Amino acid sequence: MTENAQQQPSAPDSELPTQYAPADVEGPLYERWVERGYFEADAKSEKPPYTIVIPPPNVTGSLHLGHAFQHTLMDALTRRKRMQGFESLWLPGMDHAGIATQNVVERELGKEGKSRHDLGREAFVERVWQWKDEYGGKILGQMRRLGDGVDWSRERFTMDEGLSQAVQTIFKRLYDDELIYRAERIINWCPRCLTAISDIEVEYQDDDGELVSMKYGEGDDTIVVATTRAETMLGDTAVAVHPDDERYKHLVGRHIKLPLTDRTIPVVADTHVDPEFGTGAVKVTPAHDPNDFAIGQRHGLESLTVMDERGVITVHGPFEGLDRFEARSAIVAALRAEGRIVAEKRPYVHSVGHCSRCKTTIEPRLSMQWWVKVAPLAKAAGDAVRDGRVKIHPQEMEKRYFDWVDNLHDWCISRQLWWGHRIPVWYGPDGEVVCVGPDDEPPTGEGWTQDSDVLDTWFSSGLWPFSTLGWPEQTPDLKKFYPTDVLLTGHDIIFFWVARMMMFGLYAMDGEVPFKTIALTGLVRDQFGKKMSKSSGTAVDPLDWMNAYGSDAVRFTLARGANPGTDVPIGEDWVQASRNFANKIWNATRFALMNGATIEGDLPPAEKLSATDRWILSRLNETVTQVDALYDDFQFAKLSDALYHFAWDEVFDWYVELSKTTFMAGGEPAKVSGRVLGEVLDVTLKLLHPIVPFVTETLWTTLTGGESVVVAEWPKDSGFRDTAAEREIETLQQVITEVRRFRADQGLQPGQRVPARLTLDGTALAPHEAAIRQLLRLQPEGDAFAATATLPVGGATVALDLSGTIDVAAERKRLAKDLAAAEKEKAQATAKLGNEAFLAKAPDNVVEKIRGRLTKADEDIERIKAQLEGLPQA
Repeated sequence: MTENAQQQPSAPDSELPTQYAPADVEGPLYERWVERGYFEADAKSEKPPYTIVIPPPNVTGSLHLGHAFQHTLMDALTRRKRMQGFESLWLPGMDHAGIATQNVVERELGKEGKSRHDLGREAFVERVWQWKDEYGGKILGQMRRLGDGVDWSRERFTMDEGLSQAVQTIFKRLYDDELIYRAERIINWCPRCLTAISDIEVEYQDDDGELVSMKYGEGDDTIVVATTRAETMLGDTAVAVHPDDERYKHLVGRHIKLPLTDRTIPVVADTHVDPEFGTGAVKVTPAHDPNDFAIGQRHGLESLTVMDERGVITVHGPFEGLDRFEARSAIVAALRAEGRIVAEKRPYVHSVGHCSRCKTTIEPRLSMQWWVKVAPLAKAAGDAVRDGRVKIHPQEMEKRYFDWVDNLHDWCISRQLWWGHRIPVWYGPDGEVVCVGPDDEPPTGEGWTQDSDVLDTWFSSGLWPFSTLGWPEQTPDLKKFYPTDVLLTGHDIIFFWVARMMMFGLYAMDGEVPFKTIALTGLVRDQFGKKMSKSSGTAVDPLDWMNAYGSDAVRFTLARGANPGTDVPIGEDWVQASRNFANKIWNATRFALMNGATIEGDLPPAEKLSATDRWILSRLNETVTQVDALYDDFQFAKLSDALYHFAWDEVFDWYVELSKTTFMAGGEPAKVSGRVLGEVLDVTLKLLHPIVPFVTETLWTTLTGGESVVVAEWPKDSGFRDTAAEREIETLQQVITEVRRFRADQGLQPGQRVPARLTLDGTALAPHEAAIRQLLRLQPEGDAFAATATLPVGGATVALDLSGTIDVAAERKRLAKDLAAAEKEKAQATAKLGNEAFLAKAPDNVVEKIRGRLTKADEDIERIKAQLEGLPQA
């Protein structure tokens, strides 16, 4: 039915332990895989390539559930492709994480009573490298614990020599093409980290602040504005109103007095102002607000910076030297003393940006920075998706992608840090500006200095898909493995990382896309769908769960929740359930090996197989096709669920149980079923391997004697189907399920044996009598048999002698009550579905729910009546 993988079939060389102990298996097994080079890709191979580059975790980071989630999915993709015969490369590495790493080392220095300025730039950078070598990369060891099948021989770091050359090369090219420039703009500024930060490094939260309304001007020139940042009024250079606002038309073009200063400022008309919001007038501070900066540009307003890089006021005597928050209170008090305060609202809850690293409130600040002109790059990134060169999965995420790339603003790429890729620009004594490429000699001589800023971390990580393969050199790796096949990442960084890789990849690689598919995942949540956080006590260290339940259990739980683009709820009880699944696989395989399961020899022809054997092989092939289709559609949750139910329900709970009588009888049928069970386990373990690699490796090598399932051949659908056998076994399952339900309804214990007469003649169930009796604990009828309950099911009849086991009168009373409830439910559902007025107004999902209730009521009525008919007369 299916070809065996590349192995030498042999009997198991040792028995499996009675229990699976992940802690004893996982570590040594992973090191064996690495030592044997299973994860190393060969650029000279003639196999088709399959490439994924890992989203590089921060060098300061440790494995969290989000990492474990995405790594599980990427590992599953690359393991499957490797088994399918692809030269599969999953390339690992880390990001230097500029701000995060610099902060860590600065805190260490602080414990010594020093700052980075005490060391100087070169010594500080050397100190960071030392920290990185000693403490960085903790997450790499944790990736091994999870089972990441990455090619460690190709591990990269965004500050290593090759990637540094790539950064310098693309900066120089962009600069020469006038796509990089230097200009004064408003940026996100952290007064604690003393650097510009990217949008993704800003976390917004609702803070208790204040909303102050204050009067500007005098007499008829009075106008009221409101602000949450009163301290910035010292830098106001205008008040803006909407051009069509009749209330202020007489003021437009006139100058009014700015309180607390000796300046007057103009009233300007700008369509950005919402006349319906507040008073319809806004203060304009171009140097401290991005919207105000844009208004200032349109109206030629002066930009006055009123605080320094630490958030300290630098102007206007009484407030000079105050911290921004101290100044806020002092300025409001001064305005109140002048009778300028019209209204004060405290607390005023509003969204405020904070530095994701140190939690300091962000200060919008006018600053001279380096920028990328993104318009042409963003257009190329949008076109690549629109024309189908890059697929976004799920497709509904395309809109979010286009909303972003079609409206990108120029990107601030400079950071006021010492750790990172230093901007390769030199300034001369007479105003010269020279950009230096990797093959250029920097200018020397008196007065020449290099720009002190470093590049945004996203600049270097944006080159990741091709810089890690050796670009700008035309290496064998670049030729073989670029473009990469899949970028799998969270939808939360589609704007910041994905778009940048698209822009840089298309630019640097002459229009060739960096990846063919963008597979977007959701975020991991707690079991109630809420964000995990340390403060709320819901954050989970995946290593704790791996220690308790094994890495396979964590991986399977995460994969089983991975619906494309949607968030993934996870709770510890779900991991426990996955541990139980791993144990079930272990115990069932152990039972199979003890009962002759083997992969030796070819499968017998169909005519020598029992209906049960043909059924499970038919279902096996259908599962192979289903799993392949779901993998290709990135439906990890559905494929995991399909494998779970096939393995647990169909193989272990039905096929193994139905085959027990065959194994006990021995002979040729037992040998045939042993070969079929070996085939089913061989294929099932291969299908499960990419998601649960450790337990499947141990079981598969024991079952087959093969080298490793990591390099085994992925199963193929042989095309074998037997719909007649599937119908036959479905009927058998129906009989067993119905009789089990009846037994449970009568209060019989699962192991309690009951005399029974089976009437199976003329049905396809006749060959299954021994299995039916075994599974239902039905003993032969005997001389004193009296049929007290008769169940017609599946074309067969099962007569049971329940005398002495139940109270018939009480059972009839209970069933009559259940029947009345089911008939009432049917009547109510029927009435609603027959009401045209209700159907016209009710939502589709409500109507569908009622139809489901009607169907269930009909089924319950039929079942209860059958139970009543099966009971003896009182």
